[in-house]
Amino acid sequence: MPESPPSDSKDPYQGEFPEIIEEYLQHGTMKCIAFNRTGTLLAAGCSKGSCVIWDFETKGLAREFHDKDYSASITSVSWSKYGHRLLASATDKSLTLWDVLSGEKISRITLEKTPLHASLQPSCPTPSICLACPLSSAPLLVDLDTGSTRFLPVSVSENSNPSAHNPRNKFADGTPPFTPTAAIFDKHGDLIYVGNSKGEILIVDSKSIQVHAVIPIPGGAVVKDIVLSRDGRYLLTNSNDRVIRVYKNILPVKGSGEEIRNISSNSNDYESHYDKLKVNGASCLILSCELSDFITKTQWKTPCFSGNGQWIVGASANKGEHRLQIWDQAGPLVKILDGPKEAVIDLAWHPAEPTIATVSVTGLVYIWAKEHVENWSAFAPDFEELEENEEYVEREDEFDLNPREEEAEEVSIDEDADIDIETFEKNAMFSDVEDSVDEIVFLPAIPSPDVPDEQPVKCLESSSKLEDSSHSGSPSSMAAVQDGQAIPMASSPMEVNYSAAEDPAELPISKRVRRLSMKGLESLQFEKDKTPATKSKSNGKPAKSSALDDEATEDEEVNIET
Repeated sequence: MPESPPSDSKDPYQGEFPEIIEEYLQHGTMKCIAFNRTGTLLAAGCSKGSCVIWDFETKGLAREFHDKDYSASITSVSWSKYGHRLLASATDKSLTLWDVLSGEKISRITLEKTPLHASLQPSCPTPSICLACPLSSAPLLVDLDTGSTRFLPVSVSENSNPSAHNPRNKFADGTPPFTPTAAIFDKHGDLIYVGNSKGEILIVDSKSIQVHAVIPIPGGAVVKDIVLSRDGRYLLTNSNDRVIRVYKNILPVKGSGEEIRNISSNSNDYESHYDKLKVNGASCLILSCELSDFITKTQWKTPCFSGNGQWIVGASANKGEHRLQIWDQAGPLVKILDGPKEAVIDLAWHPAEPTIATVSVTGLVYIWAKEHVENWSAFAPDFEELEENEEYVEREDEFDLNPREEEAEEVSIDEDADIDIETFEKNAMFSDVEDSVDEIVFLPAIPSPDVPDEQPVKCLESSSKLEDSSHSGSPSSMAAVQDGQAIPMASSPMEVNYSAAEDPAELPISKRVRRLSMKGLESLQFEKDKTPATKSKSNGKPAKSSALDDEATEDEEVNIET
């Protein structure tokens, strides 16, 4: 069969985005997550004050950082550009900087307010400057070496110069009110984008702390989140009006600080300083599209871009709902993902793969991945599988000439030439890495001994009544599972993990659990229907097994501990 011509149309609903929950990670109660730059490591902050690093290739626990003197819950984690340092903010108003390789604490400082989010400056391989966004004060730049801080302006007066504290109202005691203000570095750390409660985006110079531009958001709603794409070309805001707005960044990715200073110096003929900043803002960001759910009017939580910036994901802020919605960058909704009945508190998109990690309110990290359908049909490498019949249009000379004979040319090969096996092609997504920089991509995993599940007392008592069921947990019981004598797995990961032990403290510290697929459960049920009931040796009656025995046997089949 001749090769069909390539189709120019591409199905937008078959994109590279996740579709199902592949597995989940468990270690204490995790609160926040962050991928490193290449996506090989996943950092998570826990409720007991520890930070763990997962090897995302093997899903094994590689590192755990914990200061024994402090146990406050972690609110955010942030990687340095090349993965040498990890910054953690906590509810005890602290910022802690860790060395990833050695596991030693580099520095720790305490702020006046609780930081909800903190990020390291992206321009330095080993940064000491971070951007912190406290709960009830303006964002500030913090020097982790000296402990010095500099507050950022959160608003601009229409009749005066920008001020860091310029509230419209005051509380009864005279203190200015503050809603949590979102702020983020640009790709190289030259500028800081600040979203305030007046519905504005301020572009601030990270060196001079001067506002160079203001972009008013339609509607003037409070900005809750502000996120930049990995390539620095797009920016999104999440506002209280239930709308996610995507902006295109007109400023150059490199040298953005110098460019915006030139724009600011060339615009002087305006009546007020505020009008000048708004004109400057029109030369920096352009509104691309608005994303929302017009039916349910859902409030969004932790929206972000995909690794290539093509997709945008937002989590529903409703309690008891683990729902993600994925949009194309142009605006249309392409996918809705529904998970367990557990609220989402944080999420992160893998930098290079169609994979999303979400943190539920129970402390589990769910891994969403693309569903791969197995196809065992044999095709030629240049053949394309079609879902339905299509009319083939042959070329004019296809059956007159043999283009392969004309294109075939003798190629001279120098068999004595040296083959370069050391140089490798750079990934375009990570092309900004300097050759001289030693980036941390993988960490050696720490092996942990397997902890056997203890058999419940009730299960042992019920099993002792039967001769064939007296050795629950032995290889014979595993063989029974393979013969189809197993019940379907529990509906929730917590039911699976706690079914084999009465005390949750007896469970292993960290687990990576895979679930049986629907096809696997159907095959087990089919084999169970085919297999005749086992008869007892004593009385010839079918043997009975307790629900606890089946549940314990199921745990041995489903759980994979690392």
